[in-house]
Amino acid sequence: MNLNHLYTNKRTGQDVPTKASRTDFQRDYDRIIFSSAFRRLQNKTQVFPLPGSVFVHNRLTHSLEVSSVGRSLGSLVGEFITERFKDELTEDSKNFYLYNLSNVVASACLCHDIGNPAFGHSGEDAIASFFERNETLLKDKFNDKEWADLLNFEGNANAIRVLTHQQTGKDVGGAQLTLTTLASIAKYPCEAVAKVEGKLHRKKFGFFQNEKATFQQITEETSMMKEQQEPLIYKRHPFVWLVEAADDICYNIIDMEDAHRLGIVSTADCEDLFFGLVQSSGVGSDISRIQKKLSQITNENERISYLRAKVINTLINKALSLYQENFEEILSGNLNTALLDIHKESNQALKDIEKFSIEKIYNHKAVVEIENAGYNVMYELLNHFIFPILKPKTERKAYDKKALKLIPKQFLYEGSINGKAFSDYQKVLGVIDFVSGMTDNFATDLYRKIKGIDIGMTM
Repeated sequence: MNLNHLYTNKRTGQDVPTKASRTDFQRDYDRIIFSSAFRRLQNKTQVFPLPGSVFVHNRLTHSLEVSSVGRSLGSLVGEFITERFKDELTEDSKNFYLYNLSNVVASACLCHDIGNPAFGHSGEDAIASFFERNETLLKDKFNDKEWADLLNFEGNANAIRVLTHQQTGKDVGGAQLTLTTLASIAKYPCEAVAKVEGKLHRKKFGFFQNEKATFQQITEETSMMKEQQEPLIYKRHPFVWLVEAADDICYNIIDMEDAHRLGIVSTADCEDLFFGLVQSSGVGSDISRIQKKLSQITNENERISYLRAKVINTLINKALSLYQENFEEILSGNLNTALLDIHKESNQALKDIEKFSIEKIYNHKAVVEIENAGYNVMYELLNHFIFPILKPKTERKAYDKKALKLIPKQFLYEGSINGKAFSDYQKVLGVIDFVSGMTDNFATDLYRKIKGIDIGMTM
C-alpha cells in the first residue's frame, strides 16, 4: 500500500475544496461538531442511565474524549510515518502526516458512534431482532443482501449512512466529509452477507446496500484493498486501527471511572486496577512520582481522575508502539487483532479491568434495566411504523396514515426519484433512520404517547 495514496481531500456530494484558514480535514471536525446528528449523542446512553444526580458519560462526551485520544495517536503516528518513510513520501504527504493525520483521526473518532441508536447496544439488538421476529411477514419483500442488512443492523454501517446519505429535501452527500475521514471509521469494510466470526474486519459489516456505491467510492479514493468481489469485502484502511484503539482505550477506562462516581466500584478497587495497569507498563521511576502525587490528593474522585489520566497516557504509548511494531501487517490489511487486544494478551492488569467491568459494571442492575427498557421502546416504535410504510398507499387504513404522520418528511421515501420508484428496502431504511436517530428521551416520550401511557397536549 502506497503511503502517498492513502488520503484524499475529495468529499461526498458536490462540495469542492476551498481556500480557507482551515484544512479540509479540520473542516471535517467542525462539520461534525455542528451537526444535529452529533448533538443528539448528548442524550444517548453510553453505559449508565441518563441523566442521574451524578453526571456520567453519554455518547457525546465519550466521543469527545475518544477524539482527544485519537488526535494524540494521529499526531504520534504521523511523526513516525514521516520519519521512517521520509524518502518515500512526497512533500504533500509529509505535510499530511505531520499536520493533518491527527485531524483525520480526531474527526473519525468524533463520529465513530454517530450511527448508534438510543439505549446503546440494546437499541441495535432491538432493530435487528424486530426483523428476525417478523421474518415470515417481511423477508419476501427484500432480496437476500437487503434482508441481511436489516437482520444484522449495525451502528458502524449506520454511521456511514448517517454521514453520507441524502435525506429527502436535503443536500446531496450528507455531511459532505472527506473520504479519508469516512474510510477511517470503516472497521468492518464488507457486506452484511460476508460477516463472519474470527476475522476482525468481518466481525460485523460496514455499509448498507443502499450506500454500496458510496462505500466503493471511499475505497477507491483512499486505496483500500479489495479482498473479494462477491460478496464485497475490503481490507481495513490503516487509519482504522488508530480510531479503534482510541475508542478501546476510553471505554475500558472511562466506564470504570463512571462506575466509581456512581458508587458501584469502590475507590480502593478502582485505584488498585488503575495503578496496576500503570505499573505493568514498566514506567520505572514514574511510579514513585505517581505515589507521591497520590499522597497529596485526598479527594477520592480527584485521585481516580489523576490515575485515569496516567492510565490513558500509558495506553496511548502502548498503542503507538504496537502500531509501529505491526505496521507492515497493518499496511497490508492482514493484522487480525485490535491493538489493545494484542496488549491484553500479555497484560494481566488489562485483563483484570475487563473482567471486573463485565462482573460489576455491565451486569449491574441499573445497566440491565435500561437495556431491557430500551429494547422494548425501540422494538415497539419500529412495530408502529414499519408495517404502515410497507403498505401500498391505497391499502392504508386511517391508523396507518396517522402513524406515518409522526415521521418527519426527510425520512419518508414515497413516490420516486429520477423516475425510479423507492423500494420497500429504501422505505424501511427511512423509518430506521428516524428511529435510530432518536435520543433516549425522545424515543421514550414517543413510545409513551403512542401506547397511550402519556396523553396530553405537547408543542
